[in-house]
Amino acid sequence: MQQRYLGRTGLRVSRLALGTMTWGRDTDEHEARDQLIAFVEAGGSLVDTAASYADGDSERVLGSLIGDLVRRDELIIATKAGVSRRDGERRVDVSRRALLDQLDGSLRRLGVDYIDLWQVHAWSDAVPIEETLAALDVAVASGRACYVGVSNYAGWQTGFAVAHQAAWPGRAPIASTQVEYSLLARGIEAEVLPAARALGLGVLPWSPLGRGVLTGKYRAGTPADSRAATPHFEEFVGVYLDQRSRRIVDAVCRAADGLGLSPMEVALAWVRDRPGVTAPIVG
Repeated sequence: MQQRYLGRTGLRVSRLALGTMTWGRDTDEHEARDQLIAFVEAGGSLVDTAASYADGDSERVLGSLIGDLVRRDELIIATKAGVSRRDGERRVDVSRRALLDQLDGSLRRLGVDYIDLWQVHAWSDAVPIEETLAALDVAVASGRACYVGVSNYAGWQTGFAVAHQAAWPGRAPIASTQVEYSLLARGIEAEVLPAARALGLGVLPWSPLGRGVLTGKYRAGTPADSRAATPHFEEFVGVYLDQRSRRIVDAVCRAADGLGLSPMEVALAWVRDRPGVTAPIVG
């Protein structure tokens, strides 16, 4: 697998990243082990998780495989902080206290001394952005993170964060942005992608397969073993089971037939090769 530099940093990452959102819940440790082995054997290095995935179990599963299955130095570990779930509700807290507390929890669950890429999971108007970004400075200065990034930021939010960090010596520069991007979700092309290119950020698209819809698996209904068949992912996938998405999926399937490829390969290659994209995150 090819390697690329993450934005303007010296961090080299694989051209595809392995996402672990379902690890510890829908994907057990045995399946996760098989996925990680296949990924590393194919030359993959960048593995993405988050403190909120499966209430921390995604990180725990990944941590149990580091050292036992792969060496720490074989992986570029990316995780995120700022989102949690209490009583089944998604909560965003990007205060310095919450972010650094989640960072320490991630380090414990992963069983590592540092995170390669630590990302703010979401924007919040409730917390001054200066406070949120100050947590990134502390993480890098303390050696708990090597590089930092943002996730799910709009174009102006991305620009503000990068400019703020660049305005004063000693602040941790923003290395990347992680955003949803696929043939079904192209909103970032208006502002986020141009901003990332102009500011030298690496772009890590999540759900490059349209939350699984671009594989074509939902054309004849909802398979019993699919994410859309689970209560916690039904709505997440369902937003792309509309008429507009069906037309796009049909076009991808026709292209795949003509090229002798699978719809998944066509959809993934489209995102992977878009200008500015560093590494789509597949799971």
